[in-house]
Amino acid sequence: MKHKIMKNPVWTMCGLFIALSALYWGILASDRYVSETNVVLESPQITIPSMDVSSLLGGSSGASGDMLLLRDYLLSVDMLKKIDSLVGFREHYAASDIDFISNLGDVNLPIEDLHEYYLKRISVELDEYANVLRIKVEAFTPEMAHKIASLLLEEGEKHMNLLGKRLAEEQVKFLEQQVGMLNDNFNAVRGELIEYQNKNGLISPSGTVESISAVVANLEGKLSNLQAEKTMLTSYQSSNSPAMVKVENEINAVSHQINEEKSRMAQQSGNALNTVTAEYQTLELKVQFALDSYSGALAALQSTRIEAARKLKQVSVLQSPTYPEYPLEPQRFHTIIVYSLLALFVALIAQMLLLIIKDHRD
Repeated sequence: MKHKIMKNPVWTMCGLFIALSALYWGILASDRYVSETNVVLESPQITIPSMDVSSLLGGSSGASGDMLLLRDYLLSVDMLKKIDSLVGFREHYAASDIDFISNLGDVNLPIEDLHEYYLKRISVELDEYANVLRIKVEAFTPEMAHKIASLLLEEGEKHMNLLGKRLAEEQVKFLEQQVGMLNDNFNAVRGELIEYQNKNGLISPSGTVESISAVVANLEGKLSNLQAEKTMLTSYQSSNSPAMVKVENEINAVSHQINEEKSRMAQQSGNALNTVTAEYQTLELKVQFALDSYSGALAALQSTRIEAARKLKQVSVLQSPTYPEYPLEPQRFHTIIVYSLLALFVALIAQMLLLIIKDHRD
């Protein structure tokens, strides 16, 4: 039975594969040191009394969204290039003392292939339950693993701050321009109002109209009294009597004064107070609208400046990059067992297929 198994090519290949796996993972595979760090993103807690500043910068996806942006950057080609230039990523992972499978191979490897290798050695995962970013760096020396992990934290924080500040600064710049334009517009409209007041010699035409209306009402009351007095005199005096003449003259004078005052408020020839008041109120509305627009722009500018401060991201370290004292990878015994079970499983399936084919032939 043993002799038959040894002559079976499937089990021979299986045994050879297990032997090679044990040789590589047990002896040849280079030790890999793992530096781990856990981080969260925090923003300054800045509030503004009586002012709504929610989402002025827009597109905010919350803490989890920011963490995913940070994760993508840490795993990007740009991050790889920075690590390579600062700590010599290529030279370290292509060292001659590293086993042939784990070794990078060529120092001048194309960036696409280098990035693929980079993703095998750098792990950045988001723990959605705890909202924590867990970073693991595998290197062939503890010093390099610690350096790369520390560099990831430093460059990640810089990138998130730059990302938040760029949009905020653009909006602040835009609002500053708008505030300047609205300020110029407000000053121009206010100047028109002052010029109109000086031209017509009136501070408030509406107030003047109210004063004239009060005068007219008073004169009309006086005219009513004089007409009542005239009616009373006609009952016992002639129309040429001194008392009647006096009352007639007073009635005519008061009526003329009433007409004069009314003509000041409204007349077809123009320049009446009703026309002046309408034009003045139009200018007042323009000034009020310009003032409201200017005030709103100032409030938005202040809100955006504070929102820009809130967009600054601080990478808060829950666990500093560890300095490994012994290699965690590869897990030699565990890996040998896994590869052996996998080889036996594949060999078993292959053997069953061969038996089925043999039975059909027979």
